[in-house]
Parts: sequence; C-alpha cells; structure tokens
Amino acid sequence: MTAVEVVGVVQQEAWRRGELPPVEQVRPGLWLIPVPMPNNPLRYVLVYALALPDGLALIDVGWDSEQSWQALVDGIRQTGHDITEVRFAAITHLHPDHFGLAPRLREVSGAALAMHAADASLLGHHTATDREGYAASWARQLARLGAPDEVRSGEVMELVRFGPRESLDVVLDDGTPLDLPGWDLRAVWTPGHTPGHLCFVDDTHELVFSGDHMLPRISPNISTIPGELPNPLHRYLLSLHATVGLPDGEVFPAHEYRFRGVASRAQALLGHHEERLDEIADVVARHPGSTAWEVSTRISWSRPFETMAPRLRRLAVRETDAHLLVLADRGVVTGCGTDPDRWATAVTTPVR
Repeated sequence: MTAVEVVGVVQQEAWRRGELPPVEQVRPGLWLIPVPMPNNPLRYVLVYALALPDGLALIDVGWDSEQSWQALVDGIRQTGHDITEVRFAAITHLHPDHFGLAPRLREVSGAALAMHAADASLLGHHTATDREGYAASWARQLARLGAPDEVRSGEVMELVRFGPRESLDVVLDDGTPLDLPGWDLRAVWTPGHTPGHLCFVDDTHELVFSGDHMLPRISPNISTIPGELPNPLHRYLLSLHATVGLPDGEVFPAHEYRFRGVASRAQALLGHHEERLDEIADVVARHPGSTAWEVSTRISWSRPFETMAPRLRRLAVRETDAHLLVLADRGVVTGCGTDPDRWATAVTTPVR
C-alpha cells in the first residue's frame, strides 16, 4: 500500500515496542490519551481530549475495564482537568473499545453522549432472551457460510449497552456540526466498519479524527455481521471514495499512530480491496462450488489461516463473505447452492 507520512512518531515507536505510548499534547488544547484494551492484539485505543471553555470534550472513550478507566482518568488529569470536567463525548462507533466506558463516564461527569443513530440503535437495552437469540443468529450465519461446528460455537461480540431508561443525548448525522466552542468539528458518516461509523472533521484546522475507518498501517475489518449492514464492503468502498475529498491535513486514528495523507491512504485501501476481490474471484474460478469458509482457507492472510484462533477465523470468514457479496453485485460470481451457500463464476453472455 502507498506509504503515509507518519506524524505520531512517539506512538509509532511505542507500537513497534509493544508498549503503551504516553499521553501527549498534539496541538494547543488537543491531547492524545492511550487507553489500554486488556487481552486484545490492538493493545490500546487512542482517545482524543479537546479543550472547551468549561472543561473537555472527548472523541471515543475506551474499553470497559477498571484498567482502562484508570488510564482514562489519569490521562485526563495530565491535561490539567478532572474526569468530572468532561462535558461531551463524540463516539465514532459502537465497538467496545470506543463506546465501552461511555455509560460510566456519563454517570461520573454528566457528559452528553453523541453518535450516529444507526449504531446507537444497536446499543439498546437487551434481555437475556434477546442475547440468546442474537447468539443463535451468529451461529446460523456461520453455518450458512460453511464454517465447521467447532468454529460456529463461540463468543458473540458483547456490546456495552444503554440501561433500560438510558439513551443517546445527541444524534449525529452526516454533516452535523458538533457545536464545540473553539472547534469547527462536523460529523462525516462513513458506514462500513459499522452501520453508523463516524469520522469527525475540523475544516478550519484541517484535522480528521478517523476512528477505525482509516488507520495508517492496517485495513479495518469489514465483515457481514447479523443485524447490521447487509453489504458492508460496498458501503465501506463508497465511504472511502468520499474520504478522498476530506481536508488533506493530519489524521487522528483510533489505533496505531497519527499520519498525513488522507487521499493517498484512501486510494491505497481501495486498491487493497480490489486486489482482495481479484484474489477471491480467482479462487472461486479455480474451485467452483466453494463456500465462504472454503474460500477463506485458500486465500492469503497475515498469518496462516489454520493457525488463527477461532475468534479470528470467524472474523476472517465474515470478511470473505463481505467480498463475495461485492463480487456478486458486480456480476463476477453467483450463488450456486444453499445450506451452506456456495459460489461459482458467473456465466456472462458474449456481446454480439
């Protein structure tokens, strides 16, 4: 992929060493606070604190654990503020490393929580019966993709949810201004990684808070998740095309390190997915009647597929499924069987 200009050198060096980077003031009134993610290969999420006349606003809040909470509290203290002075938290998306501490933060500080409605709707209060039904839908999907029994039975991503009488304070849509004094931030809807993923853009200062939509080194996981986007990679590719037109300033991602090169990074990610689509189309052509699981075992990954933990293989097969759906939309592959779903190269009629 095309290289980006690394701005967060301190974060990059810490990432390479496998360490937590320090809290850092990266602009006047703007701090980077790394919040650890226990037992997760991503290690930490980067929370950004923005100075307000009467306190702080945060972009994302971190994983729901005591270690993460203490890191957030200590990091905010290093900005010269107290956790009780957080007035507002803009959440890029619903995943636990971004939203996890939001209920606790609101309880302690009274901070208003803002996110896109498409993600907030998935964080409503669920009963035990609801959770059982959700887990069953994940298992059924994996069966449809051809995953073996030992892979189907596993954890469902547990989301931190709103309580029975809790809800979002501010609903953000594409283009909604955040109305934070001293900042020119607006929400940019970038669905794909989740249905309601948001980036936050400050046009005046040329800042892009990219969440998981755009990272400097790795490609975010784009998977078919039951109850979420029916064709997530299609939406993600459209979001990347739109991202090309964002201010070409500094990018503040949720993981790894800060960088410059919005357009080049978006183009590189588009190129990556086109290469992946070509690879999957070639496998289907050579092995007609393959399931998504079988395709996943025959394409390249950052590590051998058979050595992946079951959780990672579940992510991998759902990511393959997302690519197959795009290929089907383009008329490159077609379904040729169900229970489980199977794929073959589409037969095209020559133009006369």
